[in-house]
Amino acid sequence: MLAACGTLDVYEKMVAFPDHQWKNTDKPSFTFTIEDTASAYNIYVILRHEDAYHFNNIWMNIATQAPRDTVRTQLVNVTLANNAKGWLGTGMDDVFDHRARITRLPVKLKKGNYTFTLQQHMREEPLQYVLNAGIRVEKIRP
Repeated sequence: MLAACGTLDVYEKMVAFPDHQWKNTDKPSFTFTIEDTASAYNIYVILRHEDAYHFNNIWMNIATQAPRDTVRTQLVNVTLANNAKGWLGTGMDDVFDHRARITRLPVKLKKGNYTFTLQQHMREEPLQYVLNAGIRVEKIRP
């Protein structure tokens, strides 16, 4: 008998940026609690932008505060488009949604509270045509 692997949403939250501009000083923060330490998780950054967005990527500083650990920051380049296909996310009218995994493989997480803080790290200030940014956590089901 075959069993299919699936995912179970643990957490997803996005914040909206006023006037569709993400300022470098805007650092949305997201906190969630992990109870199940036996499961593995995928963690994603989610982004919503307009078709008029000027770039095919976005650089972000992602700070992670794990339970009983120091804050770790990673600079992440999220590809949003390529020349052959255009925008890689799903779109409706002139709005595009992207979900980019920031963990290479599913990860085991410690019990407790996790906080992720996002900061755009692009040359344009403020970054135009960005509507929302957020975090999504999925539990891998055996």
